[in-house]
Amino acid sequence: MTETTHYDIALIGSGSANSFPGPEFADRSIVQIDRGVGPDRVFGGTCLNLGCIPTKMFVHTADLAATPADAARFGLAEELQHVDWPAIRDRIFGRIDPITAGGEAYRREHEDNVNLTLLRGTARFVGEKELLVEEVDGTARRLSADTIVLGAGSRPVLPPIDGLEDVDPHTSDTIMRVEALPTSLAILGSGVVAVEMAHVFAALGVEVMLIARSQRVLRAADEDVSARLTELLGQRIHLVTGFDTTSVHRTADGVELRGTREGREETVRAEELLVAVGRRPNSDLLDVSAAGIDTAPDGRVEVDPYQRVLAGGAVREGVWAFGDLSSAHQLKHVANHEQRIVRHNVLHPEQLRRSDTMPIPSGVFTHPHIAWVGMDERTARESGREVRVAVQEYGSVAYGWALEDTTGFAKIIVDAGTTEILGAHLIGPEATTLIQQLIQAMSTGQTARDIAATQYWIHPAMPELVENALLQLVD
Repeated sequence: MTETTHYDIALIGSGSANSFPGPEFADRSIVQIDRGVGPDRVFGGTCLNLGCIPTKMFVHTADLAATPADAARFGLAEELQHVDWPAIRDRIFGRIDPITAGGEAYRREHEDNVNLTLLRGTARFVGEKELLVEEVDGTARRLSADTIVLGAGSRPVLPPIDGLEDVDPHTSDTIMRVEALPTSLAILGSGVVAVEMAHVFAALGVEVMLIARSQRVLRAADEDVSARLTELLGQRIHLVTGFDTTSVHRTADGVELRGTREGREETVRAEELLVAVGRRPNSDLLDVSAAGIDTAPDGRVEVDPYQRVLAGGAVREGVWAFGDLSSAHQLKHVANHEQRIVRHNVLHPEQLRRSDTMPIPSGVFTHPHIAWVGMDERTARESGREVRVAVQEYGSVAYGWALEDTTGFAKIIVDAGTTEILGAHLIGPEATTLIQQLIQAMSTGQTARDIAATQYWIHPAMPELVENALLQLVD
């Protein structure tokens, strides 16, 4: 029988969870358990190593690479002459990898004023507050804790398609570290990761085929935004919509995907395959069922608004979860916020804070950028409220003229009577920046009437796009 070691706090994960320890916990013993992410099981979580940060560094490079294609509209002649993939890749991970290594070294050396032990391995429940940790070196440890904080994240999922696992496809865990750019890349999926990676590799000269089961990409977005992105992506890449993939095979030349489209059998071929159909919470690796913890049909750990874990529909005192493990949104800014809520609530159980008090925005760094917050138009109209909708084209404002933008727009949805902002949706340059002022208004309770004409909007700057949309709603 393995001896059980008791700690005050067991912390699982090293992404947003890595911000949990601090001097405030100097009087409590903490064990931090991290399985690692990606093939190399690196420390620091998905966002830093395999997600938000490296992908956006690649996206910025792709934006620069795509510039010559648009140069003629401005009376310029530009040409993309060479893409040095190893230099691009190594610049990005040459910045990230030392941060990852330094973060793990810092934890191993212990923080000042924190009694923390770091274990690298996979933790799974063997009781309500008992864990078995299988370390990477093969050591098994059994431990218990008064407080357990679950920030174990998620991982890419492979759909149950015949032959898919056998071809060893890329996921977001591996595609950014390939040795060389493929001549062609099939992307299975049509969500955020799929459309971002389609932009990156297409801009760098790869022939990209994006394979979607539905007729539109990015279906989580407002219908008008989704339709516009589908149209624009279709002009840059080979967009295969309505394709139901039935089997995948490795061939001498690469990968072959067979499926049906509009009742006909079709085949898509490419040198490499990226699967980007979604992510699954790591609740199965934690074996949360062994602790009686409730999960949603998609595997998410069920929590209450204070991020307390539920078991049998009731709060399991002393067990908390946040981020991708328990959130349907799978967004880093959501994980960071929820971690701060958990941290406060563990430190101040008499002053619990809720995590669900603010609207949650999303940003997609494809080409063009997309951002949204709040309800889409269909949801707003189906809510029973009387709504007003304003659409403002980038090309209708002065800076839009400078950009020669003919496809971007902002869409704002408000309550017809109060002008409460119910939702905002942007597609176009710097959409993820422009939407912040609308996120702030919604979060602080300001209406369209409050912000449209009670401040100066710099002319001729991009925010006039938002100003003009708001003015449509308050006349």
